[in-house]
Amino acid sequence: MPKTPKILLIDDDPHIRDIVRFALMREGFAVVEAEDGARGLALAVGEAPDLILLDIAMPEMDGTEVCRRLRRDSRVPIIFLSSRDDEIDRILGLELGGDDYVTKPFSPRELTARVKAVLRRVAPAEPAVSEPVLRHNRLRLEPEGVRAFWDGAEVTLTATEFGLLRTLAERPGKVFSRDALMDGAYATERYVADRTVDSHIRRVRAKFQAVGGAPVETVHGLGYKLSDCR
Repeated sequence: MPKTPKILLIDDDPHIRDIVRFALMREGFAVVEAEDGARGLALAVGEAPDLILLDIAMPEMDGTEVCRRLRRDSRVPIIFLSSRDDEIDRILGLELGGDDYVTKPFSPRELTARVKAVLRRVAPAEPAVSEPVLRHNRLRLEPEGVRAFWDGAEVTLTATEFGLLRTLAERPGKVFSRDALMDGAYATERYVADRTVDSHIRRVRAKFQAVGGAPVETVHGLGYKLSDCR
């Protein structure tokens, strides 16, 4: 019997929690709730959720600090919830390692669609299907384990970051527009803005730069391609 996905909802607004809980449970998800960042961190460790919905604006410990602490040793997918409709919050959240964002007020249907989309990206491959390791000079990607390496040094990526890099690595030499990267890494969901893709790419570059790597090349005016990885 398939495991019921568990969603951790961290938001200080009880009305939002009621709406989100109802929408997710109606779609068959198990929901665990926290009313502040500190409690959310404790539940993230104790409950081992499959995905976290994280409000940005909370008193005492806001969502960006919660994300920073989680990303020290966890790759659990994170979708930010924000009541501030500006690019600073969105890009900041994604630079910290978030996988997506939803701006309040949001449609419960849109929220559940994004949750499903992110969970699909992190779902393990079917046991009967063996996905080959992708190698390109010093870069190695292991799709089944969602693991990336540069010269043998592992680089920890979120599911979305891995999906973008994998899309590039599957077609070395091909220049991908942002739309094409969305199609490859975001499957059927098309809620993602161009600047969101750019933010994820910056994050990938920063992580590889820390181990001396540079796997992504910008083709100005067109998009991105895999570098020669030498």
